[in-house]
Amino acid sequence: MPETITEFRTGSGRPSLDFIRTLRWRGTDGAFEELATPEALVAWIRQLGPYDEDVAIDAPAPRTLRAAQETREAVYALVKAARATTPADCPPDARALLNKTATSPTPHPVLDEDGALHHAAADPVAALLAAIARDALDLATSPLIDRVRDCAGPNCGAWFLDTSRPGTRRWCSMDRCGNQAKKSTWRSKHPGAG
Repeated sequence: MPETITEFRTGSGRPSLDFIRTLRWRGTDGAFEELATPEALVAWIRQLGPYDEDVAIDAPAPRTLRAAQETREAVYALVKAARATTPADCPPDARALLNKTATSPTPHPVLDEDGALHHAAADPVAALLAAIARDALDLATSPLIDRVRDCAGPNCGAWFLDTSRPGTRRWCSMDRCGNQAKKSTWRSKHPGAG
């Protein structure tokens, strides 16, 4: 039985980059699939999507889970190609998948009678995947692609959008990787100090 994730990593600065993070430790022997079940995909959408908690999100069929994982890998391929050279170097099948996924309706805003803004979609899963595909296409073709950075955490590897003014942010999250690096530096300067 796959491990159930209860809290997904956030804070990359773009929904598409947060979605890439659902394959943790990518490229290592310890790579971990966070979206291993339809319920995990629903949990990710609940945590990172725009929907209110009372919006019904049914557990998707296994083929929809595969489509989500394939979309994630296409986003990764596109962003990787755009960071290295140009989005045109993205594998054609990944580009075609993202172009197709992006054509679906995305979550739309709804203003209720009390003036509160909510988001709705006929198919909340497909709509969020479309929004992620659109975000990835936009990011890969914008000047912001030059601000996508690798986390400096030795065990992380996550990408994030560096929106700092000088463009020198090093960590995907100060709370996690940055704090761990500070602790490690302190311990190396103060051996035996706990």
